[in-house]
Amino acid sequence: MSAMPEGRAARLLVLAAVFVCAACGLVYELALVTLGSYLLGNSIAQTSLVIAVSMFAMGIGAVLAKPLTARPLRAFVGVEIALAAVGGASVPALYASFAWLHLYTPMMLVVTFLIGALVGAEIPLLMELLQRLRRQQASHAVADINAVDYVGALIGGLAFPFLLLPTLGLLVGTVATAALNVVAAWMVGVSLAGTRGQRGLVSAVCGVLAVALGTTAVMADAFELSARQALYRDPIIHSERSTYQEIVVTRGAPVGPEFDDVRLFLDGDLQFSSLDEYRYHEMLVHPAMNGPHQRVLIIGGGDGLAAREVLRYQSVSSVTLVDLDPAVVSLARSFEPVSSLTAGSLEDSRLTYVPADAFSWVRDYSGAPFDVVIADFPDPDSTALAKLYSVENYSMIARLLAPSGRMVVQAGSPFFAPDAFWSVRHTLAEAGYRTTPYQADVPSFGNWGYILAGRESSAPALALDDEAPGGLRYASDSVLAAASSFPPDRAERPTSVTTLLDPAILDYARKGWVGY
Repeated sequence: MSAMPEGRAARLLVLAAVFVCAACGLVYELALVTLGSYLLGNSIAQTSLVIAVSMFAMGIGAVLAKPLTARPLRAFVGVEIALAAVGGASVPALYASFAWLHLYTPMMLVVTFLIGALVGAEIPLLMELLQRLRRQQASHAVADINAVDYVGALIGGLAFPFLLLPTLGLLVGTVATAALNVVAAWMVGVSLAGTRGQRGLVSAVCGVLAVALGTTAVMADAFELSARQALYRDPIIHSERSTYQEIVVTRGAPVGPEFDDVRLFLDGDLQFSSLDEYRYHEMLVHPAMNGPHQRVLIIGGGDGLAAREVLRYQSVSSVTLVDLDPAVVSLARSFEPVSSLTAGSLEDSRLTYVPADAFSWVRDYSGAPFDVVIADFPDPDSTALAKLYSVENYSMIARLLAPSGRMVVQAGSPFFAPDAFWSVRHTLAEAGYRTTPYQADVPSFGNWGYILAGRESSAPALALDDEAPGGLRYASDSVLAAASSFPPDRAERPTSVTTLLDPAILDYARKGWVGY
């Protein structure tokens, strides 16, 4: 492939290849960050690892490409084909390593390095191609390539979240990106190759790879279903990826048919088991309802189970449910067997559902105050969720509370993550609340804790209201009397408070579950 045509068209073709390479390279990086965030939840760590390793590998790739510049066309086509193969296989390979091999992070680092090295090799080879097509001052050639490269990165960065991810999904979107690398290799190789045999070889190799990528795209759903099922004990009866998270429902009977176990998972985290969710929700809701409770705000709790317990009180006049993901609420309303667990709470005329980010909604709220706030937040295992446990958020919620109002916060496990649990109490105290910590035994979760908080001069009493409904299966005055007692090995301890700029609870939560 030594003889290359000259002219403006050939030069524009190479610059177009620069554009495609830049766009695809950034999409691969974003795909790796996104996959890591989906599977592990730690977006900051995943972003840092992917960017750092990619930048390092790009430098290595650029150096390794120096000997290849003697035959830049052949080398570029080879690099593009290799990048398409590695990039197209990256997401399914990493998902498989997570689901079956439990080797996600080492594999992610290897894949990131390979993609980074191949992306780094592209620019020196394309620079040499440009110079052979028309020799120009080096600074001008660098300026041309950089300009096109940065525009390509812009397009790739915008296309990933706004086009590829919502329309094709992560796996197929990455495969489609790899197909663009194949197209770039084929167009440059066929257009600039010196002989018909060379053009035929390029076409054949690109054709084989295109068929492989197409097969991967066709089999994507079946592969994803198999890999996802490997992560769960019981058969999956529903799965979807909403705008915000992966939603999975499983159903099994580990002891017998009379113990039908329906479980909801969001991004892999268990939200409830039908075997014992009543324990969690009775202890979350009923202590907070001890006092005026005409107007109730539930933040989180899109599954409708906390609302079910609230609406058992006839004197409740209105319930406002604020949850980010309408897909969860829709599932709880219409998908059996989940919908039967809600006892129709989401269809109750007293309930109003607001699909909104809790932090933003609380900040902007200017209506009448609430007698009870139930903060059924997801566990703080990401920066986006940690802000819900911050002094700033609790202070804003205080504006929403009536003078004698109470708030309850689900605070994680006092046993498995004691530092995170006590940090919630200390953060609430920093925001001006008087608090009462307590705990419950929820077998599917283990030991679980809550913080009952109020703005009055004394901490709220841990008791049931006189209007508490009959038929409670776990919460009782005797259980509550014991619930505020913590053993010495899990007694209150000094912790840092959580703020927006210092989300201490994030580290506490991550470190707390290590070894369990």
